[in-house]
Amino acid sequence: MARRRTTPSPRRALLIDALGTLVSLSAPAPALVGELERRHGVEVTLAEAGRALAAEIAYYRAHMGEGRDAESLAALRGRCAEALRAALPPSAGLAAVGAQALTDTLLLSLRFEAYADARPALLRARAHGARVVVVSNWDVSLLEVLERVGLGPLLDGVVTSAAVGPAKPAAAMFAHALALAGVPAERARHVGDNLDEDVGGARACGIHAVLIARDGAQRPPGVTVIGGLDELAWT
Repeated sequence: MARRRTTPSPRRALLIDALGTLVSLSAPAPALVGELERRHGVEVTLAEAGRALAAEIAYYRAHMGEGRDAESLAALRGRCAEALRAALPPSAGLAAVGAQALTDTLLLSLRFEAYADARPALLRARAHGARVVVVSNWDVSLLEVLERVGLGPLLDGVVTSAAVGPAKPAAAMFAHALALAGVPAERARHVGDNLDEDVGGARACGIHAVLIARDGAQRPPGVTVIGGLDELAWT
């Protein structure tokens, strides 16, 4: 009896955002207060640290595309540290902190963690034959961050806005991710926490979009919404 040939299922892909979807940023203000005092003897309040970090984050978001390689990333981080310094209360102690020392202090205050549902979701996607590609507005250090939180080995690729050029919702980001995954748009889904960047960007490219609303607040009509990655179904 001749054996019936089975046709392998077409490859699928999970495109997925990073911050707010796979990883979270632990409260950086308390960490900054502690690092400034421990490393440099500089005392600031929690509110002062929070305002300075808000200024630093705003500067970073406006310039993250400039962190394209190791050299430009180091320069960007240095400028971010100076934005932080400028927003902190001036003091002789702070003025005495060197540029690299302040950059190191800033980086030590930015502590990322993988959400508890991130690793199981990626394993589940891979078990269903999907290739997994992270698509995120970030500098080129993202892969290093994902490796550090233990998600790196589960990924087939990482696409950052700094490497590609334009940021999400630009079509170039999603096109690059589809090329890495080796699938057409109709065989991919994208999961992210931003309605414009993730849902709007993916849909404009013909990719099924899923909005993750971990706080349960966003429930726009006509959009597939999940409260956590454990709700991401594979059929």
